[in-house]
Amino acid sequence: MPGEFDLIRRYFDSISGDHPSVQLGIGDDCALLTSSPHTELAISVDTLVEGVHFLPDIDPEVLAWRLVASSVSDLAAMGAFPKWLTLACTLNGPTREWLAAFSKGLAEACHHYSLILVGGDTTSGQQQVFTAQVHGEVPLGMALKRSGAKAGDAIVVSGTLGDSRAGLALLTAECESGSDYLLERYYRPTARLALGEALRGIANSAVDVSDGLLADLGHLLTASGVGAEIHTESLPLSADIKDLAPDLAERWALSGGEDFELCFTLPQDRVPELQQISERLALPLTLVGKITQQTGITLLKSGEPVPLPASLGFNHFGNEHE
Repeated sequence: MPGEFDLIRRYFDSISGDHPSVQLGIGDDCALLTSSPHTELAISVDTLVEGVHFLPDIDPEVLAWRLVASSVSDLAAMGAFPKWLTLACTLNGPTREWLAAFSKGLAEACHHYSLILVGGDTTSGQQQVFTAQVHGEVPLGMALKRSGAKAGDAIVVSGTLGDSRAGLALLTAECESGSDYLLERYYRPTARLALGEALRGIANSAVDVSDGLLADLGHLLTASGVGAEIHTESLPLSADIKDLAPDLAERWALSGGEDFELCFTLPQDRVPELQQISERLALPLTLVGKITQQTGITLLKSGEPVPLPASLGFNHFGNEHE
């Protein structure tokens, strides 16, 4: 393994690029950045830990993509657009081939999401850990927040839910065989940046589905001081997940996590605007419930309440998914 500065020069310098907003990037004690006028900075950080968030034998290109996409998804949830990235890596004796593949995946993700790598840190350790901090911008006063949901709002989710959990089931042999689509949904999640931008001024609140729909919606409800009704028959499920695990698809959609879709609320009289947004983005947007004054989440099947699943989603400091 090369030394720290040689490692940075070989595998990360080329990702830094040139941009008018970067006055000073990789190579000094700090990056110096210039933000755009009439915007607010949106900053989010995500950490992926070997054995917790990714399998030890994961393809390093896939790891890099997932690291960036999961962080950028937080920007999407607030209606922000990405600008800069800092990266901290704890490495456990990677080969040059591993580093080259990780660097390639990182470069692809940065290019896809218009990110510039402006700094970071590298160290060695017994367990591999990767932390990405993304910096974005959102027009002043236009950020989507978790705290704006109002009683009567429609609850909408993008895309389909549970696919990433199904892909993980294939990787861990929990399920014997399934489609490449489900694996791709796990390997290369998509942050819904264009949707977040389109929802500015329309949605009252938003959150990205990283830990599971019920868990992340729960965070939004707590921040807003409201509750929700969710109709299970309205959950958007792909044909692939229904073919793979018809008995598990609903549970995975509710609490599987790592779909990185957006869950948002908006006034009922703004719902008709979603069709045009959906068509323009070629992205399904599905009404799955409504916000209630009474706190907590009520699951409804054919109009009748049903119990919540034992696990609402991923919990970093408790029981993980069942």
